Amino acid sequence: MTAAHGLPYRFEFDQEELAEIRACNEQHGFAIVKNMLPPGMVEMLKAEVRRVLEDNARSSPDDTQVSVNFMEVSPVFATLLTYEPLMCIARELHGHEPITLNRSAAIYKKPGARPMSWHTDWVPLAHPYGADAVLNNSGASSMWFYLNGIDAKRGGLAIIPDSHKEDWEAPEGFEFTARKGSFRRIGSELPAHDRMDDVPGAMPVIAEPGDLIIFAERTYHGVYKHCGSVTRLSCAMSFRNTNYQPGQVWPLPESAGRFISSCSDEVKPLVEKYLGIDRMWISSSAP
Repeated sequence: MTAAHGLPYRFEFDQEELAEIRACNEQHGFAIVKNMLPPGMVEMLKAEVRRVLEDNARSSPDDTQVSVNFMEVSPVFATLLTYEPLMCIARELHGHEPITLNRSAAIYKKPGARPMSWHTDWVPLAHPYGADAVLNNSGASSMWFYLNGIDAKRGGLAIIPDSHKEDWEAPEGFEFTARKGSFRRIGSELPAHDRMDDVPGAMPVIAEPGDLIIFAERTYHGVYKHCGSVTRLSCAMSFRNTNYQPGQVWPLPESAGRFISSCSDEVKPLVEKYLGIDRMWISSSAP
C-alpha cells in the first residue's frame, strides 16, 4: 500500500504488518488496518449496536447515542477478545507486555448529526478529575470500527497526524482551550473549534466497513457533520498495560463485575483487572 493524503509515509496496512502498524501509531499517532473484520462479523456488530442503542435513539431528540461499556452488554463484541488477528495487533501496540481491557464504546449517529468539535481523549490527572482521565492516562490506543465505512460526508473522523506528541503546538491561528482539551481560533469565544476542513495539518479518515482505525490517546480528532442518509454505527475498544496502577479508582460497577464473571478462562487474563467505568465518580484528592 502506498502513501495517501499527501503524507510522505504509509498509514494503511495489512493486518500481518504488525511492526509497521505499531511504528506508525507511535510516530504519527494513528494507523489504519485494512480488512480487519470479515463482512459477516461487520453485519453482526451492526445489529448489536442497533440492539443496544436504537430504542433510545428512537425515543430521544438527540442525534447521537453512546454506550460507554459496550463490551459488557454485547456478547458478540466480546468475542473479539479471542479473535487472534485483532489481539495480535493489540499485543503489538503494547510491546507484548501483559494487557488488560481498558474500555469500550459504541456510537449510533443519525443522519444530520452535528459535528463533534476537535478534542483529545487524554485528560490530565489534575484534581478534580473523573473516570475518563484515569482511563485515558494509561497509554491505551483506541481501536475503532466504523461499521458503515466513513468519509467526510458521512459523519467521518478527522485527525491531525503527529498531534499526539506532548510538545505539539496548536495549529497556526489557533490556541488551546483549558487543559489542552481542544483548540479554537485565536480570539474566538467558542468553547472549541468545530470545523474539520480549515485546520492546518488535518486530514479526513476514509475507511471501509471492517477496517480498523487506531489512534493514540493524545491524538487530536473531530467528527464531520453527518451528511449521509444511513445511520452511522461504530464500536471500539482499547487495552492498557496490566501494570498501569492508577492512584484512585471507583468501586467496580455491577455490570463490569458480571461481565468479568461471564468471561471464559481463555479471556480471564484480559479482564481480571478491568475497571469498568463510572462517569459519576470524581477524584477525592490530588494523585
